[in-house]
Amino acid sequence: MRALSIAATGMQAQQTNVEVIANNLANMNTTAYKTQQPEFQDLLYQNVETPGSQTSDSGTVLPNGIQLGAGVRTSAVYRITSQGALESTSNTYDFAIQGPGYFRVVMPDGTDSFTRAGNFALSPAGLIVTQDGYTVQPGISVPANALTVTVNTQGQVQATVPGASAPTTLGQLELDRFPNEAGLNALGDNLFQQTQSSGAPQAGVPGAAGYGTIQQGFLETSNVNAVQEITSLITAQRAYEMNSKVVTAANDMLQMTASMGQG
Repeated sequence: MRALSIAATGMQAQQTNVEVIANNLANMNTTAYKTQQPEFQDLLYQNVETPGSQTSDSGTVLPNGIQLGAGVRTSAVYRITSQGALESTSNTYDFAIQGPGYFRVVMPDGTDSFTRAGNFALSPAGLIVTQDGYTVQPGISVPANALTVTVNTQGQVQATVPGASAPTTLGQLELDRFPNEAGLNALGDNLFQQTQSSGAPQAGVPGAAGYGTIQQGFLETSNVNAVQEITSLITAQRAYEMNSKVVTAANDMLQMTASMGQG
């Protein structure tokens, strides 16, 4: 019976939906995490009678036709890249991006990855690095004797050192943008990788047209809306339950058909 396989696709789709919701809720407190949203589309149809097909030699056509669907499938799981709230940490090496853009970091194999999680630190060599020790481009080094380190909204890094009457400029942080952020490949550890779908990164100075600004002493929080996720979870649970009832009903009908044949 076709209803069994159709309902099964519905249950599989809602299972995926619940898994995405679970991941969103699990990352509620993950720095700069972006909510994921599943999208579904209907499967191919069996055209028993195609709408608009001719029904007579006089030119009459079917106004509706008969098209029987085969169910549903998950077509995409995309990220909602809206801005997360900024949370004050008062940590010198916490940098939040207010607006569009990603920090570029160098991976151990020399390739570039990108992140919005600005919870950085200093390496033993004084370089600004991620929590996993990956160097934040363009590789700004902070002197060991620096008294204070400041980063303005345009990403200029300065340090006050003993004996100097004015702050010393250490370097300039940059941000990267992509034509299609949704096409980035998530690597985990708050890192993303460029793909053909995302397009090539476009570097720019924070505060320039189309680029966000840097907020030192702040971190961007997750943009997960807990109330919305719980509502979606209840909806997915009910949809799964209804599809399971279709399986039960189809099974009962098959059982009745089989018993009739035995009689």
